[in-house]
Amino acid sequence: MPRLIAFDLDDTLAPSKSPLHPRMAALLGRLLEVTEVCVISGGRFEQFRDQVIVPMPESARFDRLHLMPTCGTQYFRWDGTEWVQQYAENLADDEKVAALTAVEEEARRLGLWESDTWGPVLEDRGSQITFSALGQSAPVAAKVAWDPAGERKNALRAAVQQRLPELEVRSGGSTSVDITRRGIDKAYGMTRLAAITSIPFGEMLFVGDRLDPNGNDFPVIALGIPTRAVEGWEQTAELVETLLVG
Repeated sequence: MPRLIAFDLDDTLAPSKSPLHPRMAALLGRLLEVTEVCVISGGRFEQFRDQVIVPMPESARFDRLHLMPTCGTQYFRWDGTEWVQQYAENLADDEKVAALTAVEEEARRLGLWESDTWGPVLEDRGSQITFSALGQSAPVAAKVAWDPAGERKNALRAAVQQRLPELEVRSGGSTSVDITRRGIDKAYGMTRLAAITSIPFGEMLFVGDRLDPNGNDFPVIALGIPTRAVEGWEQTAELVETLLVG
């Protein structure tokens, strides 16, 4: 059993923007009894709360749970009463304006700016600007159909990165592109977590669905953290069950 297991959220612990399945929630509760757990993903804290915290058993060891929203640019811990932010690598106002402008202009130029969406396409998450092609609340089926091979968002990522060399631009979820400060990605978050917990990389495990070179989980590989690629929460549940038995 690793001393700490870090999970991506969307399409790893749960379908995109959806709450944990009861089976997954129960397994995470059991896992917290035996090891530290981290959830690190592109969503904001409120998404983590609704998708992860609310479905979890009330008896869960939240003192062992590390929450890293917006790809590790923010960090929250449970103090026994509430979730408290430990740090936030927020973008400066001029960086936010540049990011919002570049991603909208490039999306329009590439024909990726949709007029019929489920909620806002652009979101300022403080430490991250996120473009969601179909809106923040788009149903999973629509998002999968929009870009099944990931080619459209990868083209947008590359175009925006060229416009913003001083910032970090990465593919996020199934239809999203995330923009953070340069060098602030999931590898940064995991590095901060290792320093805070004093747990070496080699005694961790990272589980995610986007460990491919274009994915936002990929930077973790360079740290030397053991990784496990999954496709959907069901595979993650099977992995956790194996770890709990083993």
